[in-house]
Amino acid sequence: MNQSATVIITQACSAFGISQSCYRHVGRAKQENREIANWLLRLTDNHRTWGFGLCFLFLRNVKRFGWNHKRVYRVYRQLELHLRIKPRKRLTREKPQPLAVPAKANITWSMDFMHDRLEDGRSIRLLNVIDDHNREALGLEVDFSLPSERVIRSLKNIIEWRGKPDAIRCDNGPENISQSIQAWAKQRGIEPQYIQPGKPQQNAYIERFNTTERCATSG
Repeated sequence: MNQSATVIITQACSAFGISQSCYRHVGRAKQENREIANWLLRLTDNHRTWGFGLCFLFLRNVKRFGWNHKRVYRVYRQLELHLRIKPRKRLTREKPQPLAVPAKANITWSMDFMHDRLEDGRSIRLLNVIDDHNREALGLEVDFSLPSERVIRSLKNIIEWRGKPDAIRCDNGPENISQSIQAWAKQRGIEPQYIQPGKPQQNAYIERFNTTERCATSG
């Protein structure tokens, strides 16, 4: 500080009746708050997932500072560290295994249901059956209701002219997992291959066929 500034401060303190030592005094609390702020900024920069709780425990238990948690939290909020965006946890997604393509026809069929609505508002169901070898459409059944007995009858009609498959891939719908369907498949020597619930990609061939059919009918 130069001499002219010192003279100005001296005159100002004299005019307002304030001692120069009082003017130049820096409160201990203010200094400690700066130290708290420096520590908080350093901790949250090095440990981006730490919130106030972990920062305070580190300062109290590791560094042995005796600062009150309310005081530390007040500085924490003044720095707006409580408004930081927490990084999202990335979920590890397993890469789905590609569906195997059968070497010839009648190895694996896929079947699935679709829903649609008539102009008068009545709901209808569609049963699609394809061969996974060449995605050939083998059967298309449409009605207001398609119970298990109707599904079995449709599959029998296809087998009469096509021959029976080794396995049929389908979801876990009530018609597909019914005892009548399972008993019929066992009697015929056909293996039901049920996909996992909520994973339609495991039945991707018939899902793609359904999309193509829906686009054709809606167009």
